[in-house]
Amino acid sequence: MIELQGVTKRYEKTVAVAGIDYRFRPGKLTGFLGPNGAGKSTTIRMIMNIIAPDSGRITAGGEPLSEAFRNRLGYLPEERGLYKKMKVLDHLVFSGGLKGLARGEARRRGLAWLERLGLADRAQSKVEDLSKGMQQKIQFAGTLLHEPELVLLDEPFSGLDPLNVDAFKAILLELRTRGVTLIFSTHMMEQAEQLCDEIALIDSGRLVLSGTLAELRAGYGRSNLRVRFAGDGGVLRSDPRVASYSEPKPGLAELRLTDADQVSAVLRDWSARLAIDHFEVMVPSLHNIFIHTVTAGAGAGARQEGGAAWTR
Repeated sequence: MIELQGVTKRYEKTVAVAGIDYRFRPGKLTGFLGPNGAGKSTTIRMIMNIIAPDSGRITAGGEPLSEAFRNRLGYLPEERGLYKKMKVLDHLVFSGGLKGLARGEARRRGLAWLERLGLADRAQSKVEDLSKGMQQKIQFAGTLLHEPELVLLDEPFSGLDPLNVDAFKAILLELRTRGVTLIFSTHMMEQAEQLCDEIALIDSGRLVLSGTLAELRAGYGRSNLRVRFAGDGGVLRSDPRVASYSEPKPGLAELRLTDADQVSAVLRDWSARLAIDHFEVMVPSLHNIFIHTVTAGAGAGARQEGGAAWTR
């Protein structure tokens, strides 16, 4: 189990990572999420010992991460790093050798991955002759060639077309069923929502929320509503118990209450002033949860008329 304890990293006056405490559970697929510049890549680079934390500890099983342990990891950096003059298969064999694979075994596994990723006919092509998407597949294969027990992927879906996104997802889910621990960073909340067992949300270098998706949703109760009505939507919009409001179309409101315990009261009050045809509690998406958490943390209490509402 990799554990972060008070991990902090500063660049001059900028705090990139601010005292993060988190345990990545073994055998789980954890999404390390947040907007660009939140500190995700910096944290992953500290786990890989590419950069050192200014303070705090990063441990595995209670012990500092050794180089031998890190050699058992797979790491896909956000910046794609390939030797573009090398042939594709030679590159994979070289990558395997860096992780201790014998040349013959690295070649066998490399050919298998090229077949799996639809690149068997490009084994003797130079890396520079491949498209960006193909190059990303090569680096992905190189990350997994030595069959690591823990894999860290920094924005693995960036730049991929939908078919290749699905192919990568299938591989990640397959690895999870085999007990591999997976950590990937992304700012694409929908990808994490579909894949992750555990979620850690980071903003401005701070861990702001963590847990399973079910746990995160449960923490937001029953305060997200959809109301179909006839009449003036201003009755809903101006209610001080409404924290955010939007009308996707006339007569349909999507809103969030300041307090989930007010649902019965607001329904009673609104029904006296409007003809309400339909009323339902909505399940917040991970994107909605993150936006709410970040804005609440920034002290953004103002009502966001016409802004993004909570969605299914």
